[in-house]
Amino acid sequence: MSVNKAFILGRVGKDPQVSHINDTKKVSFSIATTDRGYTKQDGTQVPDRTEWHNIVAWRGLAEVCEKYVRKGDLLYIEGKITNRSWEKDGQTHYITEIVAEVVELFPKNQQGQQAPAPGNETPLWEDPAPKNDDDPF
Repeated sequence: MSVNKAFILGRVGKDPQVSHINDTKKVSFSIATTDRGYTKQDGTQVPDRTEWHNIVAWRGLAEVCEKYVRKGDLLYIEGKITNRSWEKDGQTHYITEIVAEVVELFPKNQQGQQAPAPGNETPLWEDPAPKNDDDPF
């Protein structure tokens, strides 16, 4: 048995880029997550550490992301981690991406700032995964 699941809560780095592959809509964007800095017992300051995550959404979920997701938005993403490679100018390039299955956009308050809304459990969109009848779970 194996599990491939990512859970990300962070800010969108740029508006989604839309493309079509074999008449299937795809959006790509990045999300930043930050581990907060701290002070060690000896007084040494450890700075914040930001990681950038490449997010990909397909089909209906891509439509929703294209319409509603913008740079700076606070998003919760559930998805699968994937790796791919391609050749360009004689060099092989590699990328790790999270293929979104659930996207939740946090609402903005009256000041235009986004914050997690307590008890708001409804995702913006959930990509229904095909069910395997042989799967006992």
